[in-house]
Amino acid sequence: MHKPILNYTLATHSINMKLTFYHNSRCRISRQVYDYLKTQGHELQIIEYLKTPLTEKEISILLQKLNIKPIELIRKNEALFKEKFKGKNFSDYEWIKIIAENPSLIERPIVASGHKALICRPPELINDFIK
Repeated sequence: MHKPILNYTLATHSINMKLTFYHNSRCRISRQVYDYLKTQGHELQIIEYLKTPLTEKEISILLQKLNIKPIELIRKNEALFKEKFKGKNFSDYEWIKIIAENPSLIERPIVASGHKALICRPPELINDFIK
């Protein structure tokens, strides 16, 4: 038996999507978006990508949903990026490998549903995604 994709909440008379939430619990904005989604009644599949790093294939799929290049998924203010990768030119494949090996470089938080995803920076962007 498979789980339904949509969750109908009688209390609010709204249809809430099941969302995949790429979460870093140490990040204030990630916690803020998580709390907001929970209060809105969304069913969340939480992926704590620092504890369980994404594979290269999972990163590629996520990039397709986000409709961005690998370099756009990277936190450019992260110390690791500045120390090891800033100013260097890598192919998309190489960036995906770097991201898989260094999950702290992933921009956050990310919400995905179906064939689309969104980096929730600023956090208010979530409102357009869940409409």
